[in-house]
Amino acid sequence: MLRRSLYLRKKNNYMKIKELREKNSGELNRILVEKKEIIRKIRFDIASKQVKNTKDLGKAKKDIARILTIIKES
Repeated sequence: MLRRSLYLRKKNNYMKIKELREKNSGELNRILVEKKEIIRKIRFDIASKQVKNTKDLGKAKKDIARILTIIKES
């Protein structure tokens, strides 16, 4: 079961990277700004104890890392 969940997680990430690679640099920069704003909001909500699911912070950070990697590759 663990292997299947890891496979599905990798498969979903692959599709996201594939979609990001199709975008131009302007769109990538816009998405990057949006993700940074999401991180700011999540951190504020965590500090004020309004958020129950803190996994969203890690997901947003990973999305930013993917976007920055694609920007640097092109």
